[in-house]
Amino acid sequence: MPITARTAAIAATVVVAAGLAATWFATQGGDKDIFAQCRKGVVAGGSAAIGGPFTLVSETGETVTDKDVIKGPSLLYFGYTYCPDVCPLDSMRNAEATILLEERGYEVTPIFISIDSERDTPELLTEFTDVMHPRMLGLSGTAEQVKAASQAYRTYYKVQNPGDPYTLIDHSTQTYLVFPETGFAEFFNRDTTPEEMADRVACFVDAAKPR
Repeated sequence: MPITARTAAIAATVVVAAGLAATWFATQGGDKDIFAQCRKGVVAGGSAAIGGPFTLVSETGETVTDKDVIKGPSLLYFGYTYCPDVCPLDSMRNAEATILLEERGYEVTPIFISIDSERDTPELLTEFTDVMHPRMLGLSGTAEQVKAASQAYRTYYKVQNPGDPYTLIDHSTQTYLVFPETGFAEFFNRDTTPEEMADRVACFVDAAKPR
């Protein structure tokens, strides 16, 4: 066989083999996205860019880490109890979705992370979360701890008038679905209804179950 023909044949074989390997890896390999059929949100830099370890203070006054509180599928929301409208509405939506999921046999933990380290005491967080859902967990901490948690989840907040006891805080409003084993999975915007959130979370929880 001429050298050129032999080379072409080898190249063709390599291409075919590479294609078969890529197909196997995409369907069976370790990089397979088990949540692909559930995802709707697109994250710049990929889902791995969101989330990470944090240390905060629980509404019970205990210092906790992400591993202490994210024991199963969890819905994380960053807000503050003095928020006049957005935070209560979003938190109630998350609570309603949690109830819908409970009715279907899914247990998801709603977590409220306060970005107001100056005013949100454990007592205030307890009052706020207990109104929303009995299992909603409130977290806060020092300014440094809150900032680190916010940066890990790429959220934004800014106190309008520092030092003013009645100040408002500008902040992002996404809710994050997080798993203890795989971390961040999806985000939900404000216009997501409780029903839609419940449906989408159920998809992720089912996809995460061992096969």
